[in-house]
Amino acid sequence: MFITRHNEVKYELSGNTVKIGEIAPNFTLKNTKGENISLTELNDKPLLISVVPDINTPVCSIQTARFNQEIGKIKDIHFITISTNKPEDFTHWCAAQGIENLEFLSDSEGIFGKNYGIYIETLNVDARATFVIDTKGVLLYEEIVPEMTNEPDYERAIKEIQGIL
Repeated sequence: MFITRHNEVKYELSGNTVKIGEIAPNFTLKNTKGENISLTELNDKPLLISVVPDINTPVCSIQTARFNQEIGKIKDIHFITISTNKPEDFTHWCAAQGIENLEFLSDSEGIFGKNYGIYIETLNVDARATFVIDTKGVLLYEEIVPEMTNEPDYERAIKEIQGIL
């Protein structure tokens, strides 16, 4: 699969392809406190994962703030943002935005991106994507945004997570 940036440059995604209806690949990533968090630790509630290429870019910042605002209205789910940024980048971003209760996980080595088929090797970043995983670990929804500078379909992702509550 390929995605574009500014509708001009094409980038090939690498890694394993995940399929809706199958068990989502497990992962273990560091949060901003330096703690390892794995998918299996989050299976007590439905999970919405928002993936951004770089938290310090405008579209990624918009995506993260928008999901944080929308998801804050929904109870009984987990919401995480994953990026190849280092944990300290997330800490600085949260401080600048005045956001306190957002869970960031760092995929600085691209392991999550490769396991979910969204890693862009030439840029060393994960592609913009959203995933919904139920409490049994089954992938119920996936959106890989085909144009890097576009935002994801927020309403669809939120509708999918609300549909399993």
